[in-house]
Amino acid sequence: MMEYCYECGTRLRERQLEGEGMIPYCDGCGCFRFPIYSTAVSIIVLSPDKEQVLLIQQYGRESNILVAGYVNRGESAEAAVARELKEETGLNALSVHFNRSEFFERSNTLMLNFTCIADSTSLEGLNTKEVDKAEWFTFERARNEIRPNSLAKKFLLAYFSDIEK
Repeated sequence: MMEYCYECGTRLRERQLEGEGMIPYCDGCGCFRFPIYSTAVSIIVLSPDKEQVLLIQQYGRESNILVAGYVNRGESAEAAVARELKEETGLNALSVHFNRSEFFERSNTLMLNFTCIADSTSLEGLNTKEVDKAEWFTFERARNEIRPNSLAKKFLLAYFSDIEK
């Protein structure tokens, strides 16, 4: 919970708001202050034949993760999926499907996980300023190659569980 008003800095107090419950309230501004957090997309990128998944490495780390990025103000999550995929890999999203969401406390971010089918497996358009390495993996190999104990792994394994049903 926020402790101080993001507008004036006054210490917030809990106040009853009909239909909402106890909500942080600023006596200085006379306004309720609802939570503020970032929103990002995490993308399970499938090859056109839906037989492989794309994993990337970033920020000098040698562990594999999913393509991801923040949603811009005024942008839909689906548009962010297509934009981030294009910016990081040069690939186009042929279809976009929402899977699930989870709040990531460490970065104060609501992560929205999607699956998309890429238009190609070519990585010639890879943006090496944002992505250190990208590689297509079979589903079985991806299970073992994605960063352990990560939200990316949790999303990927949940996706695999969904499609195996």
